[in-house]
Amino acid sequence: MTPEPFFALASLLFCIGLVGMVSRRNLFVVYLSSELMLSAVNLVLATFSRVLGATDGAAIVLLMIAVIAAEAAVFLAAIIHLYRGRRTLDSDAFAALAQTKEER
Repeated sequence: MTPEPFFALASLLFCIGLVGMVSRRNLFVVYLSSELMLSAVNLVLATFSRVLGATDGAAIVLLMIAVIAAEAAVFLAAIIHLYRGRRTLDSDAFAALAQTKEER
């Protein structure tokens, strides 16, 4: 099987994730969009690994999956904490967290 369909699928997934990250303000949707983009990168690495017959790409994919799982636990805990504090997940509500004292 040729790798072109896998590259096309990865490109489509990455573009959907990029559009979701840029166009949405909900923190949970932004998180899911970033996960979609990371999955697209994993698909490309796995495809290259399969095409080239090397196991390096597969090893990197497994490590990335472990890192993504750890990131998911931390990010979802942060989202829950932010939601309990402000009762919203709109990123505009958290813009004041990034402001310096001079900007306020």
